[in-house]
Amino acid sequence: MKIASALFNGILLLIVVLGVRDVFFAFERNRCSMTYMFEYPEYQKIKLPKKAARFFPAYELYLYGEGSSAEMNKQLSLNGSPVLFLPGNAGSYKQARSIGSIALRKAENIDYRYHFDVFSVNFNEELVAFYGGSLQSQTKFVNICIKAILHLYKNQEFPPQSVIIIGHSMGGLIARALFTLKTFNPKLINLIITQATPHVMPVLTIDYYLTDFYAMVNNYWILNAKELQNVTVLSVAGGFRDFQVRSGLTFLPASDLYTSALSLVSTSVPRTWASTDHLSIVWCKELILATARALFDLIDEQTKQITNDPEKRMMVLSHHFVRHPAKQYESAYETITSVSVFSTWVLVETRNWKHSVTGACSETYFAFPLLDKRNVNSHFHCRSTHLYTHSWIFGCEEGSAKCLKVEDLSWNTELLPSAKSVTLKLDKFPTTTHFIIYQPQTNNTVFSVECEFLKEELKTEQLPVTHALSFGFSSSNIKINSSGLLHVLQLQGFSKIYQAFDILIEKSCKESKENTPNIFKLHVPWSHEDIIRTSSDAHLKLFAKLHDPQPQNDSRVVTLMLYTSQDCNYEVTIYTSFLQMMGQMIRFHGATLPVYIVSNLLLAYGAQLYALSSKGHCLEFDATLDMAAKPYKVDPIINICRFLLGYEWFKDTWGSIGLPQLDSSELHSLGLLFPVASLLLFMFGTGVAYWSGFFFKFIIGIVAAVWKRLKRDAMIPNESRNFTKMVFVEALLFSLLCWRTCGALSILLVFIRYFIKVVKMQSELWRHPLSNNGASRQTPNSKHLSNESSGTTTDLDDLVPTSQQETSNHPHFDLDFMTASDSLKMHITIMNLLLWLTLLVLPSFIYWVKNLRYNIQLNPDPIRLLAMPLAFAVIILMNSTVVSMKSSKLLKTAAQLQLPFSILIVAFGTLHLYREEKSLRCWLNADASRREEDLDSRTPEWINASFY
Repeated sequence: MKIASALFNGILLLIVVLGVRDVFFAFERNRCSMTYMFEYPEYQKIKLPKKAARFFPAYELYLYGEGSSAEMNKQLSLNGSPVLFLPGNAGSYKQARSIGSIALRKAENIDYRYHFDVFSVNFNEELVAFYGGSLQSQTKFVNICIKAILHLYKNQEFPPQSVIIIGHSMGGLIARALFTLKTFNPKLINLIITQATPHVMPVLTIDYYLTDFYAMVNNYWILNAKELQNVTVLSVAGGFRDFQVRSGLTFLPASDLYTSALSLVSTSVPRTWASTDHLSIVWCKELILATARALFDLIDEQTKQITNDPEKRMMVLSHHFVRHPAKQYESAYETITSVSVFSTWVLVETRNWKHSVTGACSETYFAFPLLDKRNVNSHFHCRSTHLYTHSWIFGCEEGSAKCLKVEDLSWNTELLPSAKSVTLKLDKFPTTTHFIIYQPQTNNTVFSVECEFLKEELKTEQLPVTHALSFGFSSSNIKINSSGLLHVLQLQGFSKIYQAFDILIEKSCKESKENTPNIFKLHVPWSHEDIIRTSSDAHLKLFAKLHDPQPQNDSRVVTLMLYTSQDCNYEVTIYTSFLQMMGQMIRFHGATLPVYIVSNLLLAYGAQLYALSSKGHCLEFDATLDMAAKPYKVDPIINICRFLLGYEWFKDTWGSIGLPQLDSSELHSLGLLFPVASLLLFMFGTGVAYWSGFFFKFIIGIVAAVWKRLKRDAMIPNESRNFTKMVFVEALLFSLLCWRTCGALSILLVFIRYFIKVVKMQSELWRHPLSNNGASRQTPNSKHLSNESSGTTTDLDDLVPTSQQETSNHPHFDLDFMTASDSLKMHITIMNLLLWLTLLVLPSFIYWVKNLRYNIQLNPDPIRLLAMPLAFAVIILMNSTVVSMKSSKLLKTAAQLQLPFSILIVAFGTLHLYREEKSLRCWLNADASRREEDLDSRTPEWINASFY
């Protein structure tokens, strides 16, 4: 039975490992180029008021510069447009050098007609993604920085009235949080660009400050959507390479009233088309160039500052980040263009047309008449390769093949990685008689243009995706034998985030020399997360999975667009990818896995206490976990509650007793709840708990062996009392340490103290004579377990023999040895629980250590109220034995409570790993609140009245 259990849990752990591997390693190679500085970067510290340094001693403001520009910055006679970079979790203010250097080079190219001054905030590399206690402080410091920056431009002819914010990771959330401050003027910001910022929810909700901060920011932006229309927000995600912040979290919360927001993935950004990891999104040259181009196009020619027109800002951002027409942005342009009478015109009557240029040629216009094409065709499609002219396709309404006035249709162009493409619907041009392709005068230039008239119905085919449970053993394929430049495959049934597919595209051409690169685009219509690939090979493999599920009442279909060669046939085959499905589960729910691990551990601990109360002995950790950790004990109850919450009477009753919303209900409303997700995660948690317990016990054994060699003389302690004066003093000491320093430090020290205690117990148990002389003899527990492994079905009550049976069967059995052995089993289970709790509070401890030079006490501390009673409880449990626990009247109650605790932690802990009553928070943070109110009351006076 033990071998079967180990094998089953090993398979579960292997599946988790494969899913983690898919998230961390199974993604495309890095396609980004590094941004380099042409001169040595310098960061000039900006002097802030003394009170700012007193309230925020760890924070600083810097101005970026290179070479001569850095020398000019020392005078602080600034006349550019201010940009403020906000680093994210553990981020450095020096990350601003990428956007700063690119913006400086572009300003040099236009002779400094206008330029940008890039500022950066030093947040002391705080871990704000794991500790939310400093988010308010960072927000208030940024408010001070914005006012300080604008103060530097007071002597300009047209001083800037606002600051552009570029926020990486949590810096983007800080930018949006500025508007929640009472002392903040919303007119000071009109453009926010966020890079890999988790706007929807925290990546890990391990303290309530994070969840409260997110709720405050998102609720404010939803409730005040009309007032925030003047603020344009661009959120850029990194794609699947970013395993720290999944792209779905970066999509701004939807609101029908707020339309000045744009969320997209870097894989769909024109001229970038690359996934970035969480750090490279700051320095990815292709993406930074797109950002810099957009910023320069947003400049108002008169004021030399960012335009105040929100519609223009959205148009510019859409131009550079959504659909680039292969033309420079123009706010006002003439669509009607005059054509010279002496130009060369060529009439093209064929349905398919290809034109290639390999040398010098004269200016030529190719005219495509529409009169005889409208009845049998619906669209006109053209693709140009290496044709660098901006305007290249026009419409003619004069009725003749040679027009003197043409309409520029190039704004309908879509820029692709190795070409630019346009598809015009004929019904939208009822008065147009000809489409015109313009070939400029060239000199030893190589390019090609291909065009065709097509009927949409004939070029669009449906390809149903394979079922998720097919595990790649079945496939769905389609052969495209018709010639043409464009084919569209609608992937029917592809709408859920747990779906993941491998798409194999095979090409066979009539001419073996055919080497034209083909373009393949996976288009997701409800979000900007397209993936574009180019390939000249005969085989191409695409990975298809979603960042965001299909919204309700949205009937659009994911499409695979093939920009193909006319002389080739294509076969598209789609398989379900089991490994990528597991990767999707880990990507979307991996952060909740500790909840299910602890839930399993609680059930195992409950079974251990039950065995102790009923039969007088403890089972091994792996045996109790194998018997007690069953999904049917937890999952059905949560699903029944979620179902009943759909009825008003149950919902009212639920709210009347003060229960929060079920986390599974919130996940279901977001479209993130997989079918049987909770069941699978519970099983994965069992596998991880089983093997983590095994390795933890193995580590204890190694350390105990070393301890045994170092200390030879020892005896098994025989204690019957849990609570002594020394226990009280020890618990009081840890609680005092928690109150005066950091709660996480107290928990960590308690864990180390407990670990030493268990190591000593293991060492002393091995040194006992019965352990050495009776090694070949089975204990009663091991005997029954061996019967179970041989195939005999046993109940939990039968696994542990009674004390009377032990005495009769083993008259020489040492009761002290059995008591110590049972105590060790119980302590190892408690240690497994304490291990995961310690891991979850480590970020607060790291934050406290990094800021120790500023304050010895972590304030606010989300762990403090948990750590103090926990220290008392763990110290008491640490000094307890099975003898003292068996004599307790609360033992059966404690055993029965583990199941409801296990249910509660899954019900309310998957999205909130830490919950606490607000009344307790207010009591704990009263001093911090007074300090913040004092800062709010003083800020307007010493910032606006007298700066220096």
